[in-house]
Amino acid sequence: MTSNNSHFVAPIDETPLQATDSVKTDQAPLSLWADAWRKLRRRPLFIISALLILALVVIALFPGLFTSTPPNEGCELANSEGGPTAGHPFGFTFQGCDVYSRVIHGTQASLSVGLLSVLCVLVIGVTLGALAGYYGGWIDAVLARLGDIFFALPLVLGALVITQLPLFRENKSVWTVVFVISLLAWPQMARITRGAVIEVRNSDFVTAARALGVSKFGALIRHVLPNALAPIIVLATLELGVFIVAEATLSFLGIGLPQSIMSWGNDIAGAQASIRTRPEIMLYPAAALSITVLSFIMLGDAVRDALDPKSRQR
Repeated sequence: MTSNNSHFVAPIDETPLQATDSVKTDQAPLSLWADAWRKLRRRPLFIISALLILALVVIALFPGLFTSTPPNEGCELANSEGGPTAGHPFGFTFQGCDVYSRVIHGTQASLSVGLLSVLCVLVIGVTLGALAGYYGGWIDAVLARLGDIFFALPLVLGALVITQLPLFRENKSVWTVVFVISLLAWPQMARITRGAVIEVRNSDFVTAARALGVSKFGALIRHVLPNALAPIIVLATLELGVFIVAEATLSFLGIGLPQSIMSWGNDIAGAQASIRTRPEIMLYPAAALSITVLSFIMLGDAVRDALDPKSRQR
C-alpha cells in the first residue's frame, strides 16, 4: 500500500501574486489636509453648508444685487404692517419699512460680527493657549487661572455689565460688540489650543528640530502650531455660528448694535410690536438667523469628521 503525499500546486501564471501585492510607489502619501479635503468633497453636508455660506457672503458683500430698496429710506406709516406687494415680497414692518430689504442688509452686520469675533478669539486664544501648553510651568498656571475667571462669567451677564460702562454705552458699534464677545469667549479657544499643543510638543519631529538648533519659540511657530491646527479650525467654525447668535441676542436685549445698524437681532426686537397681528415679520429675520447658524454648524460638523480621526466613520 502506497500513500499519496503529493500536493496540488497551482501554476504561477494562474496566481499573479505580483499584481495582487503590488504597491503604487509613484504616488506620494496624502497629508492630513489633502486627505481631509478629499473626504469633504464627497460629503453632501459639506457641499450644502458651503453653498449656503457662499450665498450669505455674496449677499453681505453685494446687497444691491438682491434689493434696490434702501433699508432705512422710504419708510411710510401708511404701509405699517402691510402685506406683500410688488417689489416688497415680505411686506412692511410696524414703522412701514421693507422687511425684505432689512433682512438682506442685516446679513452684513451679523456676518461681520461673527467673523471679526472669531478672528479676535483666534488671536487671543491661540496665542495664550500655545504659550501655556508649550512652556508650561508658571505661565500655564497663570493663564489657566485667568481663563477660569472669564469662564465664570456668562456671556450675556458679562456683556450686560461691560456695555453699561460709559465708554461702551456711548459708543455702540460693530467693534464694541466684537470686543465684548472676544473678551468673554477666548478661554474655550485657549483650552483647546493648549491641549492640542501639549499633544504635539513631545513628538519626534519637534525633538529633532530642537536637536538641530531650532529655538523653543521657533519650534512652536514652525512645527508645533501647524500640526495642532485641526481642532482649532473645527472650534473656530462652530463658534462662528455661536457668535452670530450672541450678537443677535445682545441686539435683541438692546445692548448690542444700535438701531441705526441693520441686524437680525434688531429686527427681531422691533417685530415684537407686531407679534400678534403680523407674526411673520419676526419670522423672516429669525429664519435668516437660523439658516446662517445652521450652515456654520453643519460646516463645523463636516470639518470635524474630516480632521478628527476618532470621529471618522469607518
